[in-house]
Amino acid sequence: MIEGTKGDFYTKELIKRILDEGCLDKWPSSTYGDGVPAHTISVNHGMMTYDLTKGEFPIITLRPIAVKSAIGELLWIYQDESNNLDILRDKYGITWWDEWDIGDRTIGAVYGETIKRHNLVKDLIQDIKNNPDGRRHIINMWQVDDFKDKHGLKPCAYQTVWNVRHGKDGIDYLDMSLFQRSSDFLTAGCINQVQYLVFLHLIARHCGYTPGRFTWFYNNIQIYDRHQEQAQIMLEREPVKCNPKVWLNPEKTNFYEFTVDDIKIIDYPTDDIKAKNPQLKFDLGHENVDTEGFNVEDFNKKKKND
Repeated sequence: MIEGTKGDFYTKELIKRILDEGCLDKWPSSTYGDGVPAHTISVNHGMMTYDLTKGEFPIITLRPIAVKSAIGELLWIYQDESNNLDILRDKYGITWWDEWDIGDRTIGAVYGETIKRHNLVKDLIQDIKNNPDGRRHIINMWQVDDFKDKHGLKPCAYQTVWNVRHGKDGIDYLDMSLFQRSSDFLTAGCINQVQYLVFLHLIARHCGYTPGRFTWFYNNIQIYDRHQEQAQIMLEREPVKCNPKVWLNPEKTNFYEFTVDDIKIIDYPTDDIKAKNPQLKFDLGHENVDTEGFNVEDFNKKKKND
């Protein structure tokens, strides 16, 4: 057992699994900046679960994590209910979605636009309040009819399922599971988990419950072929001992009133992490194939010609 967070432990275990068992894709839909196909090594199916009442936390110390940007992106999707890239840049200082601009400074009919179209967060909150013991508290962004409109990227972290649990300790807890169809693990796996852990805290605060258990289910999880060296470095690193927690402004309860400055990850020693386990550089793959019309035969012809 390693000394850092539970996220550190899970991360090392999963990196080992991907490197030992992972399969190399044959027809990647992305290329690196130099035009070379961006292959991935991946495994299917797994989960990571955290009991928040025991201090378990998904954030890692094997490299620094940009917590504030992660929280900003979460609020952009679920609170602002936006697909507008100018809002994301001007309000939160985030530009990493610009690659999926469909030409009008939006990412199209996905993510925040889907939340708004189907009233998903507001309905979730009312459902939890009105029927706390119900088993249908679900946000699902995989709305097939929305995909008929132009969009930049289908959601990866696409569904959350929420349950109220009446603990034997007399405390009413809110538990949540996140379902993710695909994850570029080294660059975003930890970030996605931290985002949705924060989401759980915010909805629990709004509805008057104590955050209980958070579980991340992944379907396909990948490491890019050019990230194998970084993966080995992370395996060899020793974690930083800490006990991170989510802090919310105690004066606020309404989900829609929280700002990014009202939400912090405390007891996460960023400076110590940067000194011991400095940031790694990742050569990212960029989508260059319309996977809706992907054709293996055409791809092979192009690869042969290249």
